[in-house]
Amino acid sequence: MIVITSPGEMNAWSQSARRREKRIGFVPTMGCLHRGHLSLIDVARSHGKCDTAVMSVFVNPLQFAPNEDFDKYPRQWELDKKLAEDAGVDVVFHPSSEDMYSANAKTFVEVADLSSVMCGITRPTHFRGVTTVVAKLLHIVSPQVTVFGQKDAQQCFIIRRMVQDLMMETEIIMAPIIREIDGLAMSSRNAYLSAGERGQAVCLSQSLEVAKKMINAGEKRSAVILEAMRTYIQRNPLAKIDYITVVNTETLQETPEVLQNTLIALAVYFGKTRLIDNIIL
Repeated sequence: MIVITSPGEMNAWSQSARRREKRIGFVPTMGCLHRGHLSLIDVARSHGKCDTAVMSVFVNPLQFAPNEDFDKYPRQWELDKKLAEDAGVDVVFHPSSEDMYSANAKTFVEVADLSSVMCGITRPTHFRGVTTVVAKLLHIVSPQVTVFGQKDAQQCFIIRRMVQDLMMETEIIMAPIIREIDGLAMSSRNAYLSAGERGQAVCLSQSLEVAKKMINAGEKRSAVILEAMRTYIQRNPLAKIDYITVVNTETLQETPEVLQNTLIALAVYFGKTRLIDNIIL
């Protein structure tokens, strides 16, 4: 496995691979790798039919607000290298903030409307940071396929729209959520949870199961489904709901009924830790 830190060297490697007709699969991450991240490599190789895999490990300062956890975000670079190599990654791109952002940078990428709902309400600058760094990474790595996890479904839909609107050539694949044995969606932020918070955090996935059972039984009214989910989560005293919503996957606008292409998503705080989860119907 090769480790590259320079954007110029990364781009040169990618262009060389393309000249050799190699199909590049790309997995952007902020490190602190877990099975969820590593499963994306398998998706790139199987579903994306890629014969070479690139993973970026970069904690992007632009997507953290001043009051968020950039400085405390878990970092484990040496372990991440080993995990990536064991997963069959060919190249890890590990730039510094100085490599990715000049001191006088003035250009940002923002997807209107989709970035101002759901997670964008309480994190108004977050998705501008995400789309800006992903646009840079796609330019540097030049992948034919890029894989994101469904846990960050809003992020994936926003990036897919950015790629479409800016006529980027990469295909965006959304890979299934990888969960712990008890159903909690894998996340680097799970490490922040106390034992009590971790025990109650499983209510996120369980509330989504409540929604699925209701829908399978014929209930389509969003308000009824959301109320049942809210009631279920509020049984857990450490849980503080940020939002629960039913939206259309194209517009991310709320919909009164559960139809095809519907996303049920939620964000819940446990102490200072904000966790997200979702299902797509």
